[in-house]
Amino acid sequence: MAKATFAAGCFWGVEEAFGEVEGVTKTTVGYTGGTLANPTYEQVCTDTTGHAEAVEIEFDPAKVSYEKLLDTLWAVHDPTQLNRQGPDFGTQYRSAIFVHDAAQEKAARAAIEALQKSGKFRRPVVTQVVPAATFWPAEDYHQQYFAKRGKRRHGLF
Repeated sequence: MAKATFAAGCFWGVEEAFGEVEGVTKTTVGYTGGTLANPTYEQVCTDTTGHAEAVEIEFDPAKVSYEKLLDTLWAVHDPTQLNRQGPDFGTQYRSAIFVHDAAQEKAARAAIEALQKSGKFRRPVVTQVVPAATFWPAEDYHQQYFAKRGKRRHGLF
């Protein structure tokens, strides 16, 4: 198994989308990229800890490529919005790819370049590519949030 970590706004819908991808074996929502050890949701929501709401994905590279996961990332959020998605705003909602190795970094940067050149978006892609940091799982009530409530996200970003 391999890991991928993405931030793309509120983690509930992002987790659901990746959970539907064949080859993804596990998704965990949580916080990464900040300065506080073991932050809580309430602390992250203050926009003072530096953490992003993120999804850590375990996947089988024999069944799904990292590039396919990047395609899913682009489909579930607007990578041109700086520190916000929809009604949610703050650095905790930033668009970021937390890379686990050099191959992921190369793929992420190539995907951003291709997306920018595609003309799909009129504004520049602002998605950060940064080294993976400690990932702190969110509280249990955030895990598989929509599945636990029998709800589904509404549309794409």
